[in-house]
Amino acid sequence: MMHIPRKRFGQNFLHDASVIRQILSSVQARPGEHWVEIGPGQGALTEPLLKTGVRLDLVELDRDLVALLKAQFHGHPNLTVHSVDALKFDFKALAGDGEKLRIIGNLPYNISTPLMFHLLETAGCIEDMHFMLQKEVVERLCAAPGSKQYGRLGIMMQYYCAAEWLFDVPPESFDPVPKVTSAVVKLTPHATPPVRVNNMAKFNEVVTHAFSQRRKTIRNSLKKLIPEDQWAGLTIDPGDRAENLSLADYAKISNWYDAESKQLTNRL
Repeated sequence: MMHIPRKRFGQNFLHDASVIRQILSSVQARPGEHWVEIGPGQGALTEPLLKTGVRLDLVELDRDLVALLKAQFHGHPNLTVHSVDALKFDFKALAGDGEKLRIIGNLPYNISTPLMFHLLETAGCIEDMHFMLQKEVVERLCAAPGSKQYGRLGIMMQYYCAAEWLFDVPPESFDPVPKVTSAVVKLTPHATPPVRVNNMAKFNEVVTHAFSQRRKTIRNSLKKLIPEDQWAGLTIDPGDRAENLSLADYAKISNWYDAESKQLTNRL
């Protein structure tokens, strides 16, 4: 069955056998594990994954590809195909009691960030995630303070996960050939977050404000949230820019902001 890639779904199908082998070598799938593949396309990774003896759920939005996959793997006892939008799918429902899912996918560039955050809502049932993403996104996920790539995405993701940049994938490994280089990243949810955050909504608000005008000092970008006279107590230099602050710094600021917000609410 011939399938023409659809631009609206961001479809670029992996076909490079050497890259597929490299991915499989990196993920080290073991018999009996429960895997979930998001956006399996035409099954380039699906078939070799099944050969490792894992139980595999496929999540695919394109109904034509769903029909192709069901025909290709008809009757396979360890495979279930879900015809559904991954952004709306309840991944937790796939995990049995105490079971950890291993996630893999060649994610469309246009939904990669919201999909990763959607998955993190059920991080407690996920062992790890291996994603093929635009290289620029992987750079941001793995960025350290002080770099140009460091920003909201990296900070938020590194609160939830350890991020490991595995290897790059050239455009010619796909059909059709994208205009960008891709990369494979491994995200492993933390058993315990690396810093204490008392209110994730406030944490997100602080980080978003800080990077909304990243060329400004945090004194200016956070002036609506943090009064000038509070910076000394936070032991953070308000003359720094957003990219110079660590995850721990943002946790400290957001916890102060959360506590102040509660006190203000109690006084009203």
